[in-house]
Amino acid sequence: MAEERHRLVYMAKITEQAERYKDMADLMKQLATQLPMDFPDTTEEYKAAKDNGTSTSILLDDERNLLSVAYKNIVGSRRNAWRVIDSSENSQQCKLDNGQDDEKIREKIAICQDYKKKVEIELNEICDEVTELLDKHLIKSADAGGAESKVFYLKMKGDYFRYKVEVASAENREELSRKSEEAYKLAWDTATSELKATHPIRLGLALNFSVFYYEIRNEPRKAQSLAKEAFDNGIKDMGETEEQSNTYKDSTLIMQLLRDNLALWTSESGDNDEQQIDLQDEN
Repeated sequence: MAEERHRLVYMAKITEQAERYKDMADLMKQLATQLPMDFPDTTEEYKAAKDNGTSTSILLDDERNLLSVAYKNIVGSRRNAWRVIDSSENSQQCKLDNGQDDEKIREKIAICQDYKKKVEIELNEICDEVTELLDKHLIKSADAGGAESKVFYLKMKGDYFRYKVEVASAENREELSRKSEEAYKLAWDTATSELKATHPIRLGLALNFSVFYYEIRNEPRKAQSLAKEAFDNGIKDMGETEEQSNTYKDSTLIMQLLRDNLALWTSESGDNDEQQIDLQDEN
C-alpha cells in the first residue's frame, strides 16, 4: 500500500504540472477514500511521518495541499464561467429594461440562462463531491492530524458551501448559507484556540470567513471586525518564533489580502463610521 500511496501522489503532481486538474482531483480523491495507507520512504516528509508515528489514516500537508489545489482549480473555472455568463445575461436584460424590446435580445438572454444552468449543475456536482469527501472521510479522521488538519478541512467545507450559495436560487440560499457558516464557525473556534495568529491556515480562514459575512450574509460590520481582528493579531504575533519563519511568506501574503480588503471596504463606503470589505478571498 505504501507503493500505491507514492504512485497516486506522484501522478497527482504530474497532472498538476500538466494542468489536468480533474485527473488530479480524481487521484487525490482515490487516495483519501483508500486511507489508511502506509507511508513510503520516498520523501523526507514521509520519512518524518514514519519516525514520528503519524497516523497513516490522514493526508500529510503536501497531500492535503494537492487535494485542495485540484478542486480549487476545477471549481474555480466554473465560478469564473458563471460570473461571465451572468454578466452577459444582465447586460442583455438591461437593454430590455431600457426599452429595447427586441426578439434577438430575448433570445440572447435565453441562451445565457440555459448555459448558466449547465455551469451551475457542474459547479454544484463538484461542491457536493468535495463536501461528501470531507464528511465521510477527511473530517472524521482530522483529529489524528491535529488542529491544522481539522481547521483546514472545516474551512474547505465552509468554502464549498459558499460556492454553492453564490449560484443558488433564493429558496436554497439560506440553508446552504447556514451550512457554510456552521463549518466556518467550527473551524474558527479551533483555529483561535489552537493555532497561532500568524498561522497561514488560520489567516486564510479569517480571510474567507470575513468574505462570507460580507458577500453571503450581507453583514459588513461583522466582516470588517473579523478581518481586522485577524490582521491586528497577526501583526502582534509576527516574527516572535522561528517556527513562524517557515510560513512567513504565506502568512504575509494573506495578511496583505486582509489589509487590502479592509482598505477597499473603507474607500468604497465613503463613510468613516461604516466600512465595507471587498470580495477578495484565498481562492
